[in-house]
Amino acid sequence: MEGIQHKTVRVNGINMHLAEKGEGPVILFLHGFPELWYSWRHQINGLASLGYRALAPDLRGYGETDAPASIASYTCLHVVGDLIALLDAVAPDQEKVFVVGHDWGAIIAWYMCLFRPDRVKALFNLSVPFIPYNPRFKPVETWKAYFGNDHYIVRFQEPGVIEAEFEEIGLGRAVLELLSYRVPDPLYLPKGNLFGHPLDGPVDLPPWLSHQDANYYATQFEKTGITPALNYYRNFDRNWELSAPWSGSQIKVPVKFVMGDLDLVYTMPGMKEYIHNGGFKRDVPFLEEAVVMKGVTHWINQEKPDDINKQMFDFFSKFH
Repeated sequence: MEGIQHKTVRVNGINMHLAEKGEGPVILFLHGFPELWYSWRHQINGLASLGYRALAPDLRGYGETDAPASIASYTCLHVVGDLIALLDAVAPDQEKVFVVGHDWGAIIAWYMCLFRPDRVKALFNLSVPFIPYNPRFKPVETWKAYFGNDHYIVRFQEPGVIEAEFEEIGLGRAVLELLSYRVPDPLYLPKGNLFGHPLDGPVDLPPWLSHQDANYYATQFEKTGITPALNYYRNFDRNWELSAPWSGSQIKVPVKFVMGDLDLVYTMPGMKEYIHNGGFKRDVPFLEEAVVMKGVTHWINQEKPDDINKQMFDFFSKFH
């Protein structure tokens, strides 16, 4: 992690931890769940060496960034507010920046483009396509109807319940189990058998996650707890309500989208049709392309860092 600088910036009423490296046009990297700024380590180093200034915050509730107590403090408006304030503080000379998101970071990046397209030069998003507001489908009850009560998003809703179950197996272990999930099927977390395999052996880490990496994630979450990260999921329905004014709005910034064909998001009902049959392009008219990488799972930027860095560089190079 040589040359990566760390600082704390006061933004939107909280202290936000920021990792940064390089000089040049800004790229703002937004991590997902259960991740940290650290998930972008390969991109920070790679893109900084290619003439960019990489900024990777811990989002509110994660890592070294403050974690407000109330669930209601984790809406899309709060998180986008943090990011706008961060850019105002650390890159006041750059009216627009490049944005990269993965998983929850991708969801936040879509909201950022919806709410503040004036601040985004171009978006390179990973794993989660834009899901437009639909007044007929309230998110959590829709997932419950499709997948039942053991689906992870449904299980995450009730405050304190899944936290207690994670504590039983060890929070660090639970985080590593989540980061090691690499099958293209929905994630179910049945009570008493959360990850479906015995707990007496070590977690079967994927090849892209070293023991050192795993230790960093586990230690950080053991320190902060996982409740603030889960509060993003507890705002799915609230975000849906808050985004009603943008019903029918399109994403009006240049976009490249990349995901793996073994990503559990790709295999969700209706997702392939939406991405490939015109729906995605209708809602994101400046979508340059939607790339589906073969044999790649959800953790795409850590799994295929060189490939992702190259695609990112080639895409952003067009906008200088």
